[in-house]
Amino acid sequence: MVEFRIFRFDPEKNKEPEFKPYQFEPFKGMTILEGLYHILENMDSSLAFRSSCREAVCGSCAMHINGVYRLACKTQIQILKSPITIRPLSHLPIIKDLVVDLNPFFDRFREIKPYLIPKENPPEKEYLQSVEDREKIDDWLDCILCGACYGSCPVCAQDPKYLGPHALLKALRFVDDSRDGATRERVAFVTQNSGIFRCHTIFNCREVCPKDLDPTKAIAKLKWKSVFKKF
Repeated sequence: MVEFRIFRFDPEKNKEPEFKPYQFEPFKGMTILEGLYHILENMDSSLAFRSSCREAVCGSCAMHINGVYRLACKTQIQILKSPITIRPLSHLPIIKDLVVDLNPFFDRFREIKPYLIPKENPPEKEYLQSVEDREKIDDWLDCILCGACYGSCPVCAQDPKYLGPHALLKALRFVDDSRDGATRERVAFVTQNSGIFRCHTIFNCREVCPKDLDPTKAIAKLKWKSVFKKF
């Protein structure tokens, strides 16, 4: 038998949030996400949470599980101690229960212009990129925008304008891309007051990333580039 203690809050109905307990018998290999669906379908149809791919690709089921930000679809119940406490991502407005408003998160992401900006004279068909140049961005490509790093970042909690580890890692992905034509502009943008120098280098973002990426390293590299003009 396992017990889930789930954060419940509906801003339209409740004055204060609460943790509601649910007990059920899990099957072998059952994930947190499957447990949430079991509760939704068999115990409490009012429970709200996000999910999509169930394959640790989309990032939509990121939540705070037993003190750590994790993907619910990737986390098996058997590796955790019961009761299992589940909360939504932090630093974002709660819509209902485990569902948060991701608009502030994606607003910061859009600010870094997460797309290739053509150089002055773009090629007729496509930019060619060497194997060596492609390898320079390997460490920054696999972000799935799950929000775990944002929820774990204490600077995001204090400064709603801070770009955040997700956006800054993506900024470096384009700064290091040989096909991008706006390197200087990008580096200048991330050095603003709510950019790279607001990072306290606490490493929370690195610890919680489900794809084993290192936003702290990316931010440090952007700091180095901005100070020594290495771009």
